[in-house]
Amino acid sequence: MREIEAALITETVQEMCVRANRDLGGDMKAAFARSMEREESAAGLIVLEQLTENARLAGERESPLCQDTGVAVFFLDVGQDLHVAGGSLEEAVQEGVRRGYRDGLLRASIVERPFSGRLNTGDNTPAVIHTRIVPGEDLRIIFDAKGGGSENQSRLRMLKPSDGRQGVRDFIVEAAVSAGPSACPPLIVGAGVGGTFEKSALFAKRALLRELGAPHPDPETAALEAECLEAINDSGVGPMGFGGRVTALAVHVETHPCHIASLPVAVNIECHSHRHREVTL
Repeated sequence: MREIEAALITETVQEMCVRANRDLGGDMKAAFARSMEREESAAGLIVLEQLTENARLAGERESPLCQDTGVAVFFLDVGQDLHVAGGSLEEAVQEGVRRGYRDGLLRASIVERPFSGRLNTGDNTPAVIHTRIVPGEDLRIIFDAKGGGSENQSRLRMLKPSDGRQGVRDFIVEAAVSAGPSACPPLIVGAGVGGTFEKSALFAKRALLRELGAPHPDPETAALEAECLEAINDSGVGPMGFGGRVTALAVHVETHPCHIASLPVAVNIECHSHRHREVTL
């Protein structure tokens, strides 16, 4: 049985929150560079250049990439042979978020009650934490600072099995295209297909955090991703909705077995400010 101190988890999460919000990942910078090579719209090209410059300035000045520093979303893969000492795992993560957003001067965006009062908690907690037990003795922490504008454009639909692949494809494309400028494209589109109502949404969220543009290992699913990406980019929405070829940078689809009577499909939209980090302790 391996032991890890809760204080180390807190320190790690604090650093992840600050760094993700200030330093755009190399995967996104490379995606912007590739997009500028194929963007045909003058306005779209200007937007991509400005996004690249924004990322440079945020890193140099240690300031947030966007004023919306997001809901702190975590996926924790906890080894079954790992013991957290000196406190609970969840509270260690929450304290890391609290310190990261407070000391990193990141905007607090969480309200206590969703439909009455809506008073800000003041420290961007509570974070949203998804935990699963896995073999081994490591702790894998995946963080996503999920902005409200893109999250608001996400959708879930319970399709009929007879809708089939075409129905799935059409719904993913419809969700991304209808988001328009409201989701701050170019987008990353995560889709969860199958499972149950809640499982499809969870898969859609986790799909966003796959290596950017990496195709699904299943050829059929990878083909669906490529087809959806092409259709979304053919829509002409373009960067920030100003028109152009680059509406989405990637479509990631995750699938799960489902009931014979069901075909759940969830689409989670991520904006161009894709702020994420991954650490294994």
